[in-house]
Amino acid sequence: MQFVSYYCFSNDYINNIIAHEYDFNGGDLAPYFVSFLRAVSGKLNRDTLCLLVKVHGDAVVSFPLYNEALKFSHHEEKMIQTAIRALTLSIYNVSDDMVYQYITTPPVSKYFSNLVLSLKEQCLHLDALVLAEEETFTRQKRKELLLETDKIVDDLYYIKDIIKVGEFRLSRLVTENLLSLLVFPLLQFKQSNGSKFSTVTSLFLVSRLLQVIGGKDMINSVAATILCPYMSSSVRNSFQGNTAGEINYPNSLFEHLNKMESMVCSVPECEGEENITCPNDEACKERSGILDCIFSENQSLLLASLFLLLIIAESKDLDYFLAPIIGISGMHDMAVMDGNILVRFMDQILNALLTVLVRQPPFSVQTQWHIGWFLRKLLTIQGKMINDYNLQLFNTSLEQSCECVRKELDGCWFDHMPEAFGKEWASCNTALEESSQLKDPFLSLELAVGQQTSDGDTATHHAWHRMVEAVKVFILHLQLKSSILTGNLLEYPLLNSVPSTATDSGRTHASDVSSASFGSEVSLGSGTPCRISFSNAGIRDVYLIPVARGISGKLLLAEKHPFRSQRGVVLAIAPLAGLDPKIDEAHPTWLHLRIREFDPKFVQSKIKGHRSEMSSHLADGRWILGFPSNKACEAAQLLILEEIRKQRSSVESLLSPLLRNYHLENLSNGHDKQTSHAQVC
Repeated sequence: MQFVSYYCFSNDYINNIIAHEYDFNGGDLAPYFVSFLRAVSGKLNRDTLCLLVKVHGDAVVSFPLYNEALKFSHHEEKMIQTAIRALTLSIYNVSDDMVYQYITTPPVSKYFSNLVLSLKEQCLHLDALVLAEEETFTRQKRKELLLETDKIVDDLYYIKDIIKVGEFRLSRLVTENLLSLLVFPLLQFKQSNGSKFSTVTSLFLVSRLLQVIGGKDMINSVAATILCPYMSSSVRNSFQGNTAGEINYPNSLFEHLNKMESMVCSVPECEGEENITCPNDEACKERSGILDCIFSENQSLLLASLFLLLIIAESKDLDYFLAPIIGISGMHDMAVMDGNILVRFMDQILNALLTVLVRQPPFSVQTQWHIGWFLRKLLTIQGKMINDYNLQLFNTSLEQSCECVRKELDGCWFDHMPEAFGKEWASCNTALEESSQLKDPFLSLELAVGQQTSDGDTATHHAWHRMVEAVKVFILHLQLKSSILTGNLLEYPLLNSVPSTATDSGRTHASDVSSASFGSEVSLGSGTPCRISFSNAGIRDVYLIPVARGISGKLLLAEKHPFRSQRGVVLAIAPLAGLDPKIDEAHPTWLHLRIREFDPKFVQSKIKGHRSEMSSHLADGRWILGFPSNKACEAAQLLILEEIRKQRSSVESLLSPLLRNYHLENLSNGHDKQTSHAQVC
């Protein structure tokens, strides 16, 4: 087989086939041709590569396989693009010195600049979607944004794969193109000064680029650019002079910094401080850069700029000359400097975040969880205590979240709240402990576009989401308070189940009633006779049996057993919570019940990942029960309400330790005077 490969590759047989001028207009020739090229690239190694290139002297002058493949690099069919990228990576991984020289020399090297320019066009398209003015932010708009960001991320991973080949000339060429054609234009932050990108999109794209590609060159090039306005003259000189040894930053970085330097003028030294450079009046707004974004009234800019700063700060590749300017001392084992960004402006940054958290009406749960992530990051990393004013803001937000949970205890999904606390506790901990390298900055784009609408969800579906969101926000606040007081997150408290003997109905229920299922036999001793009309079974005489056992509750409709007068067969079951029994004003012997058709467990089993979207448009079910008299109808309504009250009381008893904040107070015993600010709810 190896002999066959050598034979086919030699004497230009394969090259002649590849270089033949084919007519790719119309038909299916292009996919077959690309498949052929891909198959050839699969046979490449250091021994066969030399058979496919043409050499003059010590230089490669032609490489038909590579040249012809690049003609399809921007083909409209995604499968062809993918095949070409796999082919190029195969070539990069087996190339020798002469082939690398050929690939990285014009005009062949233009492929890499075209690649970055194509990526830039995709970024502009994303920005256009973000800036498009629409009345509402629907799921469809969100899907469009996700689709565009996924395309960009795919290209970034391809570029990362090229850089990871590890050949210096190739890596440096790709990095230089990426910096000069995309990154530096993005970091201008202002459309009015030559950049075609909005600031929030720029911040998102640079953050995503650092997460995917990273590396010393990229991390420090971005860091130096955004931190340049805050560098002292000695730090700037040290950084620019630090080119010895293993650190060899791209030339485009220093060219860009020199360009920024030309906009800078010196100001008089402050007492006790080194001379700091600052921009002239016109350039000041432009050059105030990252801080201008952090203290913007635009929440999307606040989150996007802080996120970029934290990605840089947490990177192990950050230059030790730049680390102190950000002020993440704990990550780099360096002394905290009074002049760094986060130490100097920590109180203002925390205040900006807490102002968003306390906002009414509140932002989405995901936004609040992101705010919580930022707060915990800053407090944990910096080890700086929260001041009294910011603590007051936090306590106000905590009180609001507690009140929302209490309201949900009167809602139609209170029976699912204990389960929601168990599930969302772990989710909240995971979200708060997430690394900046893994966290998706997409939220900044969502905020820039606007709040998402419900797209026609049913009443109970919307109510379920509202309940879950109230639980999520409350858990977030409990965890943030624990972080403020102790620096740690709380473990999930084991909520003790409420004994059924304490909360059962005052009437006697047979044990089989509480565990009854469709078709099972139950006692009719506690049932109330009534009638109901089924669409497919006509009018039926049934017994209404509401029963609450602990935190669970159900309503049974049972038909009398044909042979056992005190027994019945269950025809239908509905959850007690959400029934909302109402007597018909025009027909006072009719009782209307709302039945929750939406099943959270079914929906959750279909959702995979936080980006999935699924909506339920099932209409809420309705039962209309007829009673022999007005009095019987009223009695049935009161009976149902009493059982709902007992079930709700069990849920309240179960959750009361959290709502009264006992769990947190136990943690805070013996703490310093800061705990005196923490009594809430």
